Amino acid sequence: MSTETTTRNQGATGAGAVVLQDITKSFNNSPVLTGISLTIQPGETVAIMGPSGSGKSTLLHCMSGVLVPDAGKVFLGDTNISYLSDAKRSALRLNKFGFVFQDGQLLPELTARENVALPAILRGEPRGAALKAADDMLTRLGLGDLLGRRPGKMSGGQAQRVAIARAIATKPQVIFADEPTGALDQQTGHEVMQQLIAVVEQSGSTLIMVTHDAKVANWCQRRVEIRDGIIHDDRMLAGAGAHSVLNNRSVERVN
Repeated sequence: MSTETTTRNQGATGAGAVVLQDITKSFNNSPVLTGISLTIQPGETVAIMGPSGSGKSTLLHCMSGVLVPDAGKVFLGDTNISYLSDAKRSALRLNKFGFVFQDGQLLPELTARENVALPAILRGEPRGAALKAADDMLTRLGLGDLLGRRPGKMSGGQAQRVAIARAIATKPQVIFADEPTGALDQQTGHEVMQQLIAVVEQSGSTLIMVTHDAKVANWCQRRVEIRDGIIHDDRMLAGAGAHSVLNNRSVERVN
């Protein structure tokens, strides 16, 4: 059997399930994650919360293949991404994942449509088709009048919507969002989350989001709290974006 595909937990179902088995990670001999196991089903929207230094961003980076855990395994479906080479993990991030960061991380020299089309172009899709898909996605998010505008001429909320369009345009299995509203005021953050949840639900992608804001977390169906490198709490929420995949689960729901 290849080291890149091994049997994962029976509890995980679906080709796009994200499964962590006993993940540990340390930096400079200081433990950050100390044996985390977690299963996220396809189509779930999950908020990861915790105080500063709790390991939530490190956990997100291990899930997305940006970091390799010191021990344990991370699966996407049946693929153990912890065993992949750097090149294969980079290809996985390009082809299977989408990313939304706190400050958008748009390329300043590119227009909105070029930023959104870039992942598809890097995947080898024809430039014309990628730009058309970008135009369609930006228009869908109410940004049709910003197609040729560069990030320096956008508001924070506009830039985050462009980042959402970029993340979702290639139809990823999983979208990772790291404090997507952290640099926005409350009203703009509300609008950005509303659109992020809407496009995730419509696309069927999984959303895994790090946030320190309980109001932002409440947009998700599930909240996982990390403290001192371990999972302190894991519960379902009465989030705005409830998917039918969760309706048959017998779990605690909180307002």
